[in-house]
Amino acid sequence: MDKTEAYECLGVNDSLPNLIERTNKYLLDLRLANWISQKQYERLCMKSSEVRLARLYYLPKTHKPGAPPRPIVSGLKHPTIKISKYLDELLAPLFDKMALNTTLSFGFEVIKNLYEWSAHNLRQETLLCTIDVVDLCTMIPKIEGILAIRKMLDCLKIKPIGGLKIETIIRLIHGGAMGSPLTITITNFYMFFFERDIIKQIINGGGSYLRYIDDIFIIINWPIRHLYKQIDRWNLFDLNIQLKVQHGCPIDFLD
Repeated sequence: MDKTEAYECLGVNDSLPNLIERTNKYLLDLRLANWISQKQYERLCMKSSEVRLARLYYLPKTHKPGAPPRPIVSGLKHPTIKISKYLDELLAPLFDKMALNTTLSFGFEVIKNLYEWSAHNLRQETLLCTIDVVDLCTMIPKIEGILAIRKMLDCLKIKPIGGLKIETIIRLIHGGAMGSPLTITITNFYMFFFERDIIKQIINGGGSYLRYIDDIFIIINWPIRHLYKQIDRWNLFDLNIQLKVQHGCPIDFLD
């Protein structure tokens, strides 16, 4: 919590009534300005009986040395959860389509890709490399995350999505819908633009690049010194994104 400054312990302060009021008022303002329909307004509003404050807890990363904790925010009943889920349903499929060849949904895809790549490219000097994006979800600034979504939608030349104008989507995100599950989608959009030059470099070097949220897997025929030199260079691309690398054979990645 001290490191990222992304969370605040509320102690005895109950900010829930204020959050409910602010969220519903924001939605009402959008409705009155005709940014959203009456049906969308009724779908996204929250009742006090339906909500509670988010909880923060930790799960150990048992596959990593020292089992460092992964922060999990349980916000399934947060006042903005309906907005978050609704936007995620609209936006996540767009990212999945754009990043189909370099983004993972589950671990078996790594094995499949590895077999296909190694059939023609495996050498004695081949490097297996995993990269952890340090504190990814908590380090991406909200404004930059929103700009990444707008940039992606502009690239796709998409206008209305699910009956919502692009500007309405941006306004809803501004309204506080950065909580789970939308956080992962915004993170993926942000990483999409960060990693494009890296992917191009890996592919041009005859390698393979795959990412699952904040875990990256690279297999390539580079000298180890060259790999670490490139990692140092990539770490200068964006102050919010820092890459921590491990290499070896065997190597741990996902499950």
